[in-house]
Amino acid sequence: MAVNSSDFSTPPLPASPLPLSSTKENLTPFGSKIAELNESRSELLGRIQGLKQDLQSWRSKLDIQVKVYRDELSELKKSLNTEVDQLRSEFQELRTTLQQQQEDVTTSLRNLGLQDVSGDKKEGQETQDTVVEENGDKESNVSTKEFGTKEAES
Repeated sequence: MAVNSSDFSTPPLPASPLPLSSTKENLTPFGSKIAELNESRSELLGRIQGLKQDLQSWRSKLDIQVKVYRDELSELKKSLNTEVDQLRSEFQELRTTLQQQQEDVTTSLRNLGLQDVSGDKKEGQETQDTVVEENGDKESNVSTKEFGTKEAES
């Protein structure tokens, strides 16, 4: 089989090379585009730098504000604890005073109750003596004792 020159296609060679002026014209738009991109890049980097500074400033202000709030909360906590301790102390004093008053009232009531009981016993004995003298009967004597004792208990 014979190889035909038409089987291998090779592009035809240009008649003349491209002139230098046309390549410079083609490069000029790229150069201006690169200059614009560099300018945009610089502008964006400046904005990013400004945003970083703003963020750092906000963080700093926020840290200061948090510290101030923590200090205030700490002071409030100390104040609250002091007031709570004071209230506990006052309530303990009130409790002690109330217990003392309750003991005093209980003692007073016992003293009054003992006087009433001893007074009732004396009255019961007088009644008993009177009944025994009048009746001379032992059964009536026992019943008056029970009556006097019941009065003393109530």
